Amino acid sequence: MWPMCLLWFKNKGMLDISVVILTYKEEIHIQRCIESVKSIAKDVFLVDCFSTDRTIEIAKSLEANVVQNKWPGNQALQMNWALENLPIQTKWVLRLDADEYLLPKLVEELQQRLNEVPDEVTGIVFKRRHIFLEKWMKRGIYPVKLLRLFQYQKAICEQRWMDEHIQLLEGTSIEFQYDFVDHNLNNLSWFLSKHIGYSIREAIDLLDVELGLLDQKTEDRRPKSEVGGQKMDSSRQEALSSQAAAKRKKKLRYARQPLFWRSFAYFVYRYFFKLGFLEGKEGFLWHFLQGWWYRTLVDAKIFEIKKACGTDKEKIREYIRKEYGLEV
Repeated sequence: MWPMCLLWFKNKGMLDISVVILTYKEEIHIQRCIESVKSIAKDVFLVDCFSTDRTIEIAKSLEANVVQNKWPGNQALQMNWALENLPIQTKWVLRLDADEYLLPKLVEELQQRLNEVPDEVTGIVFKRRHIFLEKWMKRGIYPVKLLRLFQYQKAICEQRWMDEHIQLLEGTSIEFQYDFVDHNLNNLSWFLSKHIGYSIREAIDLLDVELGLLDQKTEDRRPKSEVGGQKMDSSRQEALSSQAAAKRKKKLRYARQPLFWRSFAYFVYRYFFKLGFLEGKEGFLWHFLQGWWYRTLVDAKIFEIKKACGTDKEKIREYIRKEYGLEV
């Protein structure tokens, strides 16, 4: 009887949620991430790309379920693989990156509100705050609002090379009040290297927005017949397309602006108009590196590609394959 009482108290705060975390060499982050959700999640799944550090060891010590899957090329494909193949048995799925975690107030809000959400609500949007050089970047881009909690089999990850979003296949979404956090613990050299790698993917994404570079390719790579074991009917596909189109509008406006000028204007908007300069030296580095330097690098790669290929989509695909080893 006593062990059953202990189990009841342990599970009292549990919600009908499975957490999915995509990982590769995340030993410095994974414990913090898992511990932030362990009190409310029935299951925590790691989809790992054969990490060689202590990621798997740490995750298993925290009773997470670890599944290995070779990196398919981008996060959207990996997330959709997870939704199709993991033995998810809960109503809700929470997507987190390994360097993210829920704040206690968001955990409490989930405990208080999730079970009262109407049936037609299939997705929940959270606010994400960024911690950079151990400082919360309160001004400039906060809050970034992302749909991260969704009903199983009622959402899919939008197939994009960068900035992929969870797209609802049916139902509506609501927004919760409190935050989750993006707080990477690696140093600036790692941060810069990561963004150098991201830049070609962002360039591909912007070329796609401008030229329709991936038109048929994107459809081919998106799961067509199954999402978590269920067929996608035409109404679901239409819902996905309309939601994806809404999110593409902002990026389309950016893509239409002149190269290099747009990255400078974006920095000015964030740093001056959105008061990023009030965040001190850390704020300058954040907005300069992530807002101007990175986006200028993206434009430089687009400039390089167009100089070599013009706007010929086949030539661009071949150039990206040859120079960057990416199949688009």
